[in-house]
Amino acid sequence: MKKYNLAFITRNCGKIDPHSIDSYIEAGGYDTALNIFSRNCENIINEIKKSELRGRGGAGFPTGTKIEIVYKLNITPKFLVCNADEGEPGNFKDRFLLENDPHQLIEGMIITAYAAGISKGYIYIRGEYNKAIGILEKAIKQARQKGFLGKNIFGSGFNFDIEIYSGAGAYVCGEEFALIESIEGKAGRPRNKPPYPVSAGIFNQPTLINNVETLSTIPFIIREGAEKYTSIGTPSSKGTRLVSLSGNVNRRGVFEVPFGISVHEIIFNLGKGIPGGRRIKMVQLGGASGPCIPPEMIDLRLDYEEFDKNGLSMGAGAVIVIDDRHDILDILRNIMVFFRHESCGKCTPCREANRHILNILDKFIARTATEKDLSTLESILNVMTDTSFCGLGQAAPTAILTALKYFRYEFLSGIYKEFEIRNAV
Repeated sequence: MKKYNLAFITRNCGKIDPHSIDSYIEAGGYDTALNIFSRNCENIINEIKKSELRGRGGAGFPTGTKIEIVYKLNITPKFLVCNADEGEPGNFKDRFLLENDPHQLIEGMIITAYAAGISKGYIYIRGEYNKAIGILEKAIKQARQKGFLGKNIFGSGFNFDIEIYSGAGAYVCGEEFALIESIEGKAGRPRNKPPYPVSAGIFNQPTLINNVETLSTIPFIIREGAEKYTSIGTPSSKGTRLVSLSGNVNRRGVFEVPFGISVHEIIFNLGKGIPGGRRIKMVQLGGASGPCIPPEMIDLRLDYEEFDKNGLSMGAGAVIVIDDRHDILDILRNIMVFFRHESCGKCTPCREANRHILNILDKFIARTATEKDLSTLESILNVMTDTSFCGLGQAAPTAILTALKYFRYEFLSGIYKEFEIRNAV
């Protein structure tokens, strides 16, 4: 039987007590961080680069390259930020790691900070994650008491400490510059790029930002070696990644899977299929800002190159399954209501387009739309994608754009009924 659910970074989940640092240490925790001080920074960075680890927050930027950029900047202070905001609907894998293995994240941050020459770290966590916040606060306190955080950690002469910042529920603060603004005590709104955070982040100092899953993968790579990590996956996508599986499946949850697994295998082997044997109507990948694909495409494999060829993005790893009981236009409307609410209002394309898109969607749902409405909708979606100030506005139309591509008949049905009514009159 093919093994789908691996345990590289989830190996401790359910096996150790997340409230106890001693439980993590007994499982071999912090041994990797202790041993890094006998290695130079370039050696650690090269190992991460050889692993071909890419950011698991959605952008997929090579992690080792990002660390190397910050390392080579002869500027102090430098900052490390763990983005644990995870505000994308459909994603909950970072929360799973925080609640089940918080010390693995701390260890990953220690290794990353040492490699990049950073002495101060932040964990910016979603405000709704009350349980995870409590577990993290205890874990950081325990690590300090053991001498694993603070000054002269592990007796190495290296100083590194971590501070927790809690968000206030703003989706936009998952965007790296909005997150930085929030840490600085300002309103969480994005900044112009360039410069990028690696050169001018927190207080305009070099800032390295990665999400929970990315940083939690680093202890495995340094402990086991890049060769073992790259033995799993595909030529263009190495290792494993976490998938948040939800929606109309019999078995929902977080799964660590090898790259190369298909969406079909995730749904039917890990998710145990659709309740009542119903048909799949649509699958959304990555979360609310991700693409919607028809059931004919679920043989698509989790692979950066394969996704790129199909004009799709893997996002943060969510797989949301929607069966044939649901109306696609209603689902799209719910998504756009979310984005209208979460837009920070800084730029006109995002602030105004979300409102107009909703108005047009309502006409399609009521079956009173015209062909001009369809043309206007597509125009607004493209303008929003091309001209919005940050990633929120640029990605918000993705669900509707892909639905127009793969489920265009759903929109056309909203036009034709109007003509039927007109002709009947």
